Amino acid sequence: MRLIVDSACDLSLSYLEEHNVIVAPLSVIVDDKEYVDMIEISNAQIYALIKEGKHPRTSQVPLEKFDSVFRKLAAEGESAIYIALSSELSGTYQAAVLAESHVKEDYPDFDLRIVDSRHASLGIAIMVREAVQMIEDGFEVEEICERLTFMSHNVTSIFTVEDLNYLAEGGRLSKSSAFLGGLLNIHPLLEVIDGKLEAKEKFRGRKRVLNRMYERLSEATDIDEQTVLIVHTNDAETVNEMKEHIQAQFGPKEVLDYPVGAVISAHTGIGTLGLFFMNKYK
Repeated sequence: MRLIVDSACDLSLSYLEEHNVIVAPLSVIVDDKEYVDMIEISNAQIYALIKEGKHPRTSQVPLEKFDSVFRKLAAEGESAIYIALSSELSGTYQAAVLAESHVKEDYPDFDLRIVDSRHASLGIAIMVREAVQMIEDGFEVEEICERLTFMSHNVTSIFTVEDLNYLAEGGRLSKSSAFLGGLLNIHPLLEVIDGKLEAKEKFRGRKRVLNRMYERLSEATDIDEQTVLIVHTNDAETVNEMKEHIQAQFGPKEVLDYPVGAVISAHTGIGTLGLFFMNKYK
């Protein structure tokens, strides 16, 4: 059984390759030039371009890419699970569903399960890491898919951004609010709910929004059994402080951090900090 994920999961390519996970990359567009995520452009390059004043756009995984991946697995007699970027945030999920229907015309017995993660970034990564472990532990496909469905409804994906203008350009926030937010040092608490991005609360100053994140983490169950994930744009000092605080106050199994990938940072800009965990683990 093979696991497939798109590049919006924000896991490192080295981790995915180590665990034999197939990556279906989205694309990033800068000055009308298209780059394949993780292959032709890195998160560090996107950060540099954003700092130069560029405003990257993104493009979903093409249907042809899914068709190629699915057809190869089907021809080899493999079964597969694809954990997709939220269908509410991208057309990538629908492209995969359409590609599956095409491939099954030629390989009707191809066992492919497409799971809508209902999340993005490390919200997907939590699910991928669990699926990797379950596959390596020998769980059956039905058990893995059941667990992934449960996780898709119980992962908490919360984050904040430094520059509200990126959200305004994406239609997530009015331009006037973004302008005033910048003047007033307003930091929003954003959350992916039912697959959609929502601005839940606003705080004056980053410390207050981080404290609210910790409050949300305190409401979760079975933290001692969980791996808590932090996403960031190379803010090592803040990330280290977060990791130390979370480990000391909540005692999770471990706390890991990953940089925001090229696709996600194109929408959130520099200064993104996110916290990902399960509100209910079992």
